Order: sequence, then structure tokens, then C-alpha cells
Amino acid sequence: MANINISCIAIIGKQNNPLYIKNFNPSHPDLKYHYIAHTSCDVMEERAAMKAQDMYLGVLFSMEDLSVYGYMTNTKVKFITVLTVPDVIIKDLDMKNVFRRIHTAYVNHTSNPFYDIDSQKMIKSKKFEQEIEAIGRGRALEGGNRSSVPPSAHGP
Repeated sequence: MANINISCIAIIGKQNNPLYIKNFNPSHPDLKYHYIAHTSCDVMEERAAMKAQDMYLGVLFSMEDLSVYGYMTNTKVKFITVLTVPDVIIKDLDMKNVFRRIHTAYVNHTSNPFYDIDSQKMIKSKKFEQEIEAIGRGRALEGGNRSSVPPSAHGP
């Protein structure tokens, strides 16, 4: 995977309420990322109407030194990743991998029977925060991806 410099990961609920926003760039205030996340919602809904199959929406827009990428689940939960614009080209495959990891962390969190899926409250979970922190810092998840198939299941 390319060296992706993630500045922010945001998760926006199906009613356009923020569920989780994590700032990885101390030089930008948190309020800036709240603004970017909410301005991304309209762009994502327009693009999702045109793309019936693919959940990855690609680059939504760029502003100043940041590029905003989007991904929408089939339940209309929106994942937004803000990148500091690098000198290298970011491949869609790399961004799809980042969003797949975010989606897996979100699914693992919402699979908790005590989590109210229709809640408009911000996500407060140490395990979820650790997984998002690992994604944002470019580290592998400890213990690997929980949704992956164990090596012994592949056969000889």
C-alpha cells in the first residue's frame, strides 16, 4: 500500500449526523474536519444516486492542501477520509482498502447486541477507536483483520 497521509476519518450516520470524527493532523482544527465532513454529505448523495453498485465514491473534492474521499454503505452510512495532498498519486485500490478496513471496524462495532444502530450518539468504544487509530496512522490491526479467513481454512 502506498504511503497515505490520512488527516481525518469521519463516519456520518444515515440521517447525516456525525457518529465519529477523528483528527490525525494537529495543524488543522477539529472544526475544519466537521465542516468538511458535512459538506461531503451532499456530494456523496449525488454520486451515490449515479452509482448503483459501487460503494466507493472516489475523490469528492479537493480544497487547499486536502483531498476528500468518500464511501457509502448500502444502509446510507457515510465514511469520509481526508488526506493531505501528497506528491504521489493515490491509487483507488489503496483507498478502497482503507475504506474496507474502516467498514470492517464499523461492522464489528455495530455487531455488538447492545449498540443501538439507529442511535444518533457519537461512537464511544475503546476497541473501535484503537482500530481507527491504527488505520489512520497506517499500522496493521493487531491480530490481523477479524473478518479474514484463518490460514488453516484454506486447505493444504
